[in-house]
Amino acid sequence: MRPDRASKDGGGGRGRDDGDDDDDDGTDDAAEPGGRVAVDLAHARGAHLRWTLVGGALGVACVIMLGTLGKGLGVVLLLLAAWAAFKLFLTYRHPPGTIVVDGDQISLPRGLCQGEPSPFKRAEVTAAYFLRRSVPWTHAAPVLVVEAGGKAFAYPRDWFASESDQRRVLDALAVAAVA
Repeated sequence: MRPDRASKDGGGGRGRDDGDDDDDDGTDDAAEPGGRVAVDLAHARGAHLRWTLVGGALGVACVIMLGTLGKGLGVVLLLLAAWAAFKLFLTYRHPPGTIVVDGDQISLPRGLCQGEPSPFKRAEVTAAYFLRRSVPWTHAAPVLVVEAGGKAFAYPRDWFASESDQRRVLDALAVAAVA
């Protein structure tokens, strides 16, 4: 176990002291200084497609069959379906994005399926942390927040393929800050 990973009691933290940081899946917990960590984001194409189809069908049915109040509800459903269709279009136009921490270079996507990522130098990253409680109801907690170049990049839990991907990015940024 590396000295910077040891617990306060000197017991190694996880109950073993065999010198490696491998999990059962064979991947390292964090990148070595100067190492490369790339985490792909996951799009929500299925959810957008469902909202487009179901919201559009219900909206059309409400507009055609119901009275004034139902027509208003139908228009709202059609607007939500149009928004979902736009988001679905973006998933086909741009890849979801990849967070890359590579030595002194960091590449952060501006959002999910938003085109080219924003490149930064390591010195421009001022903070990286999790928001666990102060999360808007529209996002899944925890939200990974990376502050770089005067901007804050927020990555909700549902943008990642697995639970450990957010932690890998945070650990890579922390190891890089120590190095």
